[in-house]
Amino acid sequence: MKAVVLAGGKGVRLRPLTYTIPKPLLPVGEKPILEEIIERLRGQGFGDIIIAVGYRAELIETYFRDGAQLGVRITYVRESQPLGTAGPLSLVRDECALDAAEPLLAMNGDILTDLDMRRLIGHHQRARNDITVATREHVLQHPFGVIELEGDRITGVVEKPEVTDVVSAGIYAISPAALDVVPSGRAFDMPDLVNALVAAGRRAGAFPFTDEWRAIDGLDQLEDAARWLAARHG
Repeated sequence: MKAVVLAGGKGVRLRPLTYTIPKPLLPVGEKPILEEIIERLRGQGFGDIIIAVGYRAELIETYFRDGAQLGVRITYVRESQPLGTAGPLSLVRDECALDAAEPLLAMNGDILTDLDMRRLIGHHQRARNDITVATREHVLQHPFGVIELEGDRITGVVEKPEVTDVVSAGIYAISPAALDVVPSGRAFDMPDLVNALVAAGRRAGAFPFTDEWRAIDGLDQLEDAARWLAARHG
């Protein structure tokens, strides 16, 4: 099975660490984030890994080489300019040999999770989706009391209410045929891809999950992920 790891971003929220080291190579515990991801993918049967690189690409390519030391086969597609979160899939489409009958797993290069990606792929195939987005519930607590109004009359006050939304977990199953809507040579994000498929009458589905999940967006998340891995490894 093939997996695409999107690892070309600049990691702006982790500066100054990422001025010299690309975010996927930042250590979380004893290993770089991307090494943890690859080892988890290998353990779930993904032996063919495509890494989309951009910022500091040469450091990632030098560290992982062809993947043999990790027991996988790694190939690279390189952005010559920032292409957003979905734009690199145009390079995968144009440069990599894809089996039209085999869905791709695509995921951001800053995610650690216990989700069994095979379950996601299986659901995608059974639903006959063009794209399936792994989703989670995310709770936000309003920092203030919210005033309920009818005109200028207060009808109630709710103190710091919680709002629950369904959000993308940054993990996707994608049928290769769906990549035909990804433009070449310009920035294109995953919401753009989903919306373009929906607008074209193609099938976009959700795959809710509750397994452990960490998105490493800033220093706090990096430290939290390191503590989580340390607890798992005893």
